[in-house]
Amino acid sequence: MSASQTSSSDVPTLLVKIFGKDRPGITAGLFDTLAAYSVDVVDIEQVVTRGRMVLCALVTAPPRALEGDLRATVHSWAESIKMQAEIISGLGDNRPRGLGRSLVTVLGHPLTAEATAAIAAKIAKAGGNIDRIFRLAKYPVTAVEFAVSGVATEALRTALVTDAARLGVDVAVVAAGLHRRAQRLVVMDVDSTLIQDEVIELFAAHAGCEDEVAEVTAAAMRGELDFEQSLHARVALLEGLDASVVDKVRSEVRLTPGARTLIRTLKRLGFQVGVVSGGFTQVTDDLKDRLGLDFAQANKLEIVDGKLTGKVTGEIVDRAGKARLLRRFAAEAGVPLSQTVAIGDGANDLDMLNAAGLGVAFNAKPVVREAAHTAVNVPFLDTVLYLLGITREEVEAADAHEED
Repeated sequence: MSASQTSSSDVPTLLVKIFGKDRPGITAGLFDTLAAYSVDVVDIEQVVTRGRMVLCALVTAPPRALEGDLRATVHSWAESIKMQAEIISGLGDNRPRGLGRSLVTVLGHPLTAEATAAIAAKIAKAGGNIDRIFRLAKYPVTAVEFAVSGVATEALRTALVTDAARLGVDVAVVAAGLHRRAQRLVVMDVDSTLIQDEVIELFAAHAGCEDEVAEVTAAAMRGELDFEQSLHARVALLEGLDASVVDKVRSEVRLTPGARTLIRTLKRLGFQVGVVSGGFTQVTDDLKDRLGLDFAQANKLEIVDGKLTGKVTGEIVDRAGKARLLRRFAAEAGVPLSQTVAIGDGANDLDMLNAAGLGVAFNAKPVVREAAHTAVNVPFLDTVLYLLGITREEVEAADAHEED
């Protein structure tokens, strides 16, 4: 068999491993040393953890007569810079990765060794292999990303997500591919998601019926009541309120921690961002202007002669309506539905979460956590960025660039 016919798996290779204290110039120095032997680079991987570096280079082996000299030269070079070297002979490249490529993001606050061991064991039990692990963030949560091959994304998601809450972590599983950083649309619920409040309860506080409204709201979010019926019942209690209360409610709205960072970062990266709400346009329109949102839709309180009538007008934004609006926003944005991300906390968000390419249950009710693609159970909305593969360093670099 001629050399051109020889399988790449039969080509002699050397795995050159350099490890020790990290400093500038190590990678250049290694390959400058190897260049004298005219080897070809097959693969490279480098990891730095707490100032300690591991650099692995897979290269074609030189002629047998020169291999001993290469080994001696690499070891001598490593010792000269107070590093250690290990060189292992073999054949060919790394073994091919299995079919089925997924990215598993794990969020912990903190991320314990026990939880990490359990996740890794479940990946192996599902038939997956961990190809790489990368830390996305250390603040406000620890976020790590596992690149996994060998198992279908849906099967891996089923295997990992079910026990995530018991382990004290949040886990998201998405298919790997170029689409991860493609243009996307993020649509989120407002009450108890983008903001910490339930808007109708803020209005009810001014009408003196807060407890009654809160009770109905909670039942609706648990899926125990039809949303549209509960909406009309709650809004009826606001009849007669002066329209000036709208400005008061707007001033009382509290954004969820991380909300501004989430939206600001997404916008800088070219994402489009919208909100859909079972609340009211009198608040969502203000949020749209303040936060620079691309889309906003909610119910509209009817105001006649400066007073709330206790009715809503126009299209009702309910559970089905939120999913319908997600599709409408995606069409207007020119983004495939598979490239959309939906975030919500209540039962009336479920259709939207399931329709999106990635549905995120944010500090959600149990029925929502169980049905969504993934759940985030820490009180920081910007942690959703890590599920999209965006690192904390990228967020901070974008902030620094804007300040400049």
